[in-house]
Amino acid sequence: MTLTAVRPAHSAEFCLDRVARCLEAAPVPLSGELHAGVDLGTSTAVLTVTDGDGLPTFVASEPCEALRDGVVVDFAEAVEAVSRLAAAAAAGTGRRIAAAAAGYPPGVGASESRACRFVLERAGLDCTALVDEVSAANAVLDIGDGVLVDVGAGSTGVGIFRDGELVEVGDVPGGGHHLNLILAGALGTSIEEAERRKRTDGAGHLPILRPGLERIAVSIERLSAGHGSLPVHLAGGGLMLPGAAEIVSQYLERAVVEYPHALYITPLGLAWSSP
Repeated sequence: MTLTAVRPAHSAEFCLDRVARCLEAAPVPLSGELHAGVDLGTSTAVLTVTDGDGLPTFVASEPCEALRDGVVVDFAEAVEAVSRLAAAAAAGTGRRIAAAAAGYPPGVGASESRACRFVLERAGLDCTALVDEVSAANAVLDIGDGVLVDVGAGSTGVGIFRDGELVEVGDVPGGGHHLNLILAGALGTSIEEAERRKRTDGAGHLPILRPGLERIAVSIERLSAGHGSLPVHLAGGGLMLPGAAEIVSQYLERAVVEYPHALYITPLGLAWSSP
């Protein structure tokens, strides 16, 4: 769908710097009407709030295992996670969050994507828009010609952009959760502990994770066949570990661009889609 909110006249770098300030609980200006975006993931639910100028004013995330490969499998848990995030946003901004846009992986069907709308509505939020995650991410990154890859915990979405237009899009299973499975198996530990170690010492575990990262690179290569000359841009929280982008770049033999606070790129674009 077409995003209806106005993109701020600032670069992605500036907007992601504002995200960093929000994460650090640093004061940010708050003006105009608020807009919110909710990204329900396989391991994390994320909410981002922007002000009347489209700039981030509040961001939050929390563990949530209510989805599998983009499909809501635990409706009650998803509702509870969104309710808690909306309450935190209200406390953080001093305003009630009444509505939000929701994202969905581009590979799921219409009925599955509507489930995200129902989650928001049950949590007390009007769902103002349903947007595929690749389009939402590019609202922030503003890629003219390139391959945008949204790597979540459970799936990898790939969109091909030419002259700023999305010309091809696809989604396949595989992401951060699968990296956790590899690490847990190699270390003989729980998936939860593997996730913790990946977050705290991702670089130290790269030799173990390399096969999983290359598997994601294979998915990118397959979904971007015929567009090998285009650079790859990484969004989503699935590859937020030092050295991951370099491994993907080595495998693909092409330029790969990574961004700070990539987990919040898609929900920021979703907030911009909320009229």
